[in-house]
Formats: sequence, C-alpha cells, structure tokens
Amino acid sequence: MPALLDTLRTTFGYDQFRPLQREIMEAHLGGRDVFAVLPTGGGKSLCFQLPALVRPERGLTVVVSPLIALMKDQVDQLAAVGVAATFLNSTLSAAEARSRLAGLHRGEFRLLYVAPERLMLDNWQQNLTGWNVAALAIDEAHCVSEWGHDFRPEYRQLAQLRDLLPEVPFIALTATATERVRHDVIAHLRLHDPAVFVASFNRPNLTYKVVPKDGPSRQIADFVKSRPDESGIVYCATRAATERTAEALAGRGFAARAYHAGLPATERAANQEAFLRDDVRIMCATIAFGMGINKPNVRWVIHQDLPKNIEGYYQETGRAGRDGLPGDCLLLYSPGDAAKQTHFIEEITDEHEQTVARTQLRQMIHYAESAACRRIDLLGYFGEAFSIDGCGACDNCLEPRETYDGTVLAQKFLSNIYRVQQASRFGVGANHLIEILTGGDTDKIRRWGHDRLTTYGIGTELARPQWAGVFRELLRLGYVMQTEGKFPTVELTREGVDILRSRKPIMLTKPLVRPTAAKVRRRREGEIECDEILFAQLRALRKQLADERGVPAYVVFGDATLRQMAREYPETVDAMHGIFGMG
Repeated sequence: MPALLDTLRTTFGYDQFRPLQREIMEAHLGGRDVFAVLPTGGGKSLCFQLPALVRPERGLTVVVSPLIALMKDQVDQLAAVGVAATFLNSTLSAAEARSRLAGLHRGEFRLLYVAPERLMLDNWQQNLTGWNVAALAIDEAHCVSEWGHDFRPEYRQLAQLRDLLPEVPFIALTATATERVRHDVIAHLRLHDPAVFVASFNRPNLTYKVVPKDGPSRQIADFVKSRPDESGIVYCATRAATERTAEALAGRGFAARAYHAGLPATERAANQEAFLRDDVRIMCATIAFGMGINKPNVRWVIHQDLPKNIEGYYQETGRAGRDGLPGDCLLLYSPGDAAKQTHFIEEITDEHEQTVARTQLRQMIHYAESAACRRIDLLGYFGEAFSIDGCGACDNCLEPRETYDGTVLAQKFLSNIYRVQQASRFGVGANHLIEILTGGDTDKIRRWGHDRLTTYGIGTELARPQWAGVFRELLRLGYVMQTEGKFPTVELTREGVDILRSRKPIMLTKPLVRPTAAKVRRRREGEIECDEILFAQLRALRKQLADERGVPAYVVFGDATLRQMAREYPETVDAMHGIFGMG
C-alpha cells in the first residue's frame, strides 16, 4: 500500500519501516484482528497511528491507553506533525471535556486516546456506536494477562466491546509477552483468528551489566558522574527508596527527582514533565513510572533493587535507547534483595498468585547470577534463540567470569540431597541442606536425625552464603531442581544423579565481583559519531524551541536527528531531506 510509505515519509519523516511494521499495518487495514509483540523502541504506536491516517473511509481509531501522562505525550507528538488527535481523561476541566466530545461528534479527530475504565462506562456505549469507530487499538496489552508483569483487571472488561462493535478490527500491542501471555491475551480479548506478529526481542544497542550491590548511592553517583549530559532512570523497589536516592543524588549536585504512586498527583506530574523536557536529568522511580513513557533519549537505566520478574526488567531496561542510539542497563544485585522479595511474596494471600510470583522471582535470580550471555538468557525467556555465540554487549561476554574446579563441592551438595532423600523419604529446602553441610545445630536437624547423616558437617570449608551460591550454580546447570509452592524442596534431576554416580569434573563459576580497571573503548551498536560541540549547540537550540512551544524536546527532534545533522552539516532545506526523522 503506497499510501503507507508516503505518509510515513511526509508526516513522520522516516524513509523505511521497522521490522514487521508494514505487515502489521496491512493486516490491520485489511480488517483482521491483530496481536503484535514489538520490543520497546520497535515502533508500536505507529502501527495504529499510520493506518488511522490512510484509512480511506476515515473514521475514528480509539486507542486504549493505561496512563494519563502517556496520552498527553502521544497527542502532543501527533499535534506537532499535524495529526488530528485528542484524549479524554480526568485531567481535563468539564468545559474542555465537553469541547472535545463535541469535536468527536463532528468527526474532527482521527485518533482518540482513552483509559479502559472510561470506555466501559454505560453512557459511553452510545458515544462509541455514534462516532464511526473504524479501529480499536489496545496498547500495553499484556495488562490483560495475570501472567503478564502488570496485570490490570479493568483491561479484562475490554472484551465486552466485541459485542458492542462486532465489525471493528482490534489491534492489541505490547513490548513484552511470553507465549503463555500471548495465548491469554488473545483468549480474553476474544480476538477473531488474529494475525499474530512477534518481532525479535533483541535490542542490539543496549548493553546489560550486573554488579554486586555495595553502597548503591555511591555506585549510582559514580555511574552518572561519567555521563554529565545524559538522561536516565533509577528504578527502586519502594517509594521510600526512590525519595532517599533522589535526595542523595541531589545532595551530590545532580538534577534528580522522585516518582511513585504515593506522591500528590500534581507533584508526580510536575516531576515527569520536568524529566520529559530535560529540565531534570535523573528520575528515581518505582515501577509506577514509565509504562509507555515516550522519551527516546533515555541513555541509561539502573535497577537499584532486584526486579520481581524478567518481563518487568526487560520492559524497564527497554526505556533506554528507544532512539536506536546506545543505552546502558545496570542491575545492582544482592542476594539480600532476593530474600526481601521472598518475604513480600509470603504476604500474598492468593496461593496461585504466590506460586506465579515465586516462579518469576526464581527466574530473575537465575538471570542476575548467571555467567552466561545476558542477551541469550533474556531472549531465551521469551522463547527466542540468539544464534551468535556471545553478544559482545553484556558484562559476561565483555569480561567473562572466572571458573574453577567445583567437582568436590558439587559432589558434597548432590550427595547430601541423596542421603536426605534416602534417610527421610521426603524432600527439604536449600537452607536446610546447607545447615546439614555446615554442621548446623537446629531443631529440625535433631528431630529428623540429619545430624547422623554421613554428609553432616562435611562442608565447613565454606560459609553458608557461599554454599547458597554453589546451590544456585547447580540449579543453573540443571543438576538440581526446586519444587513449586510456599516451601520449595530440592531434588536431584536425572543429570544430577548421573553426575553423582560418574563423578565427572564440574566447573563452577566464581561469584560476581565489582569491575575495577577501566576498559578499552569499543564502537557500540547504534552509535552515530559526529561533531560533539555542534551536537551540544543543536541540543541547546532544541531545548529553547521546545520550551517556547511548551513541549518535550524530542517532539522537536530526536537525538539521532541532531547527531546526523552534526555529522552531515546540512546548509540548505534541500540538504535536510536525507536526515533521519526530518518530516
């Protein structure tokens, strides 16, 4: 469909589609229901914005969006390129809401952004049937699934719109969905024989690193000190931690603010606006911040605390480098954080929900402690194979961890599991196994007679935390497994039994250590080398133009466009036509 590419060029300034965008749009314009998984920065929004502009029968595209700030952000960007779009939410005065509703009744808009709960109000049924709705787009569709990382019950109710608008094609989009979540979303939204598109989850411009947490305030300050002009997000586990971290950074002279659901709405909105407009460089936030945040020039994301699950971690790291330029993702890891998360999980009353949370946390711990390529682990979680042996853009590939002969330690641990199973005919947890190895004197050990086992006290050469590390290595290697449930027990796998009998050598990986020496600089995926002095001047001019218009800087131009200008030195309007993002 030539109109798609023409409109992409003239309205949005892009010369080509990103992977799967054209196929998604053509299926959607052909009247099919569509379910699309595109990574953060993969151009999801364009998949419903562009069809809304080229659809021959005009009509209205209703976009279901979970966050008020995101609606305003996207509408501002569309308005800047001349697209008739609007939003309706609780931030508008009654007069402004009436004015926009009147415009919708007159058919003045091509796109309407609205929250799911508003769509389900009784008086909206009449609106939806009277507005010539041509398409319904459901953004952040993983919110439909309880197996997604951000389940929202109000999203489940959207299925009722199937009966109200039976002929209207649905397009559901998300950046993170395992196969299980995909099936869940398709079933709950009642999508009819949908065209399903799953793009690669690989973000080649992002570098992933995990380092031991050791004074996080100092570690974060050292990290941002070397990036004086870059925007970034620090994710924290609690509201109090976001405020402490923001205060600590501000005390060291960095422009940082906090963002969490407990702040007054006005303060939260002001902090987000300051970050979007580059008045504030660092946002210290809980996961309440960022779903769909449309700031393309976030250069780094730090997780000060261990995330609950890999999907959330992937989506949050995906906020870096949305413009295709390099981004850094740093996780500060402490086994103590895993213990804290386990404590929170124990407070969940629903047993099924608790099981889901435990499984997801175990996968996250495996990722943090793994010595394998981070990219292979991340993509593997989403069912995607990464064919290259080593990505060259994660700590484990750039600085491989040392290994050592762990045969004796592994044999002791595996033998211990076997002896407990033989003697008791029931399984026990990892902590109890470590207590036996280190000669612990506990009530359970005495009651169950585990102090009489041949493996009792044979592991005093290591402290308990070190044995816990050995256990997690054996878990990663597939020699042991943990059962599900509130009190998971440890069992030998078939491979574990084989290795125990054969006494084959086992190489284990040394624990994470803090990086020390500075590394040789390497060229990074997505990097655009340019005149850095001119780039800084263009960035200052962009800020001035954006402030005059009351919009975020990236609405004027993204960093990739400025960098290309600072490399190509265009001196005429004609010379600007080849610049990326120049509409």
